Amino acid sequence: MHQLFQLVLGQRDLSRAGDLFSLDDAEIEDCLSQALDEIKTISCHPDYVTNDNDQAVVEICITRITTAIRETSSMERHGSALVALWESCLEHNLQPQGKDEDTPHAKIASDITSCILQNYNRAPMMALAVPVAVRFLQQGNRELSRNMSSYLSLAAIAKAELLVQHTQAIIVSVLGGRVQVKSHRGHDRPPTEQAETLFERKQQSSAHKRSFFF
Repeated sequence: MHQLFQLVLGQRDLSRAGDLFSLDDAEIEDCLSQALDEIKTISCHPDYVTNDNDQAVVEICITRITTAIRETSSMERHGSALVALWESCLEHNLQPQGKDEDTPHAKIASDITSCILQNYNRAPMMALAVPVAVRFLQQGNRELSRNMSSYLSLAAIAKAELLVQHTQAIIVSVLGGRVQVKSHRGHDRPPTEQAETLFERKQQSSAHKRSFFF
């Protein structure tokens, strides 16, 4: 890992965290997965939710890492580590504690979501991300659910088969009001109608697959 990342993450040195932005993206690209693993360790510590310093360090480091991943086009190299950190947030409370106040792990998830799901047209990345994204729909955080559903809609257009096995979970989220699905014309429809459409598509997909065996 780059020496500055070691210092900032190893010692939770908030005073040096901003210096990460003075480094060239190419200079730190090799160590981004290691840094993400270290962030996961920090964020999974029981004291993390009450430690403002650690939260600030993690927030700055995630911003620096996701920026470097985008600028170096290295998502496929570091995607597994990024998704692992993202998925670890599911083990913690994601429900808002007050009006528009996200929990520390909801903030991490939110910061990572767009970086991962903007790659909705890359099948290998979506194969890792879609199962995790669907689980976020069940966590009771409406803002996260809205963001997830928007990207999942794009993923469905690019690679519909990735979502087929998750149709039931998406239907449950629609009926629970956690996900708002729009029609192809852009008009909102009632949740029951949305769910029926999803179910019909799932049936059609299953029938299409069965047709190969008869």
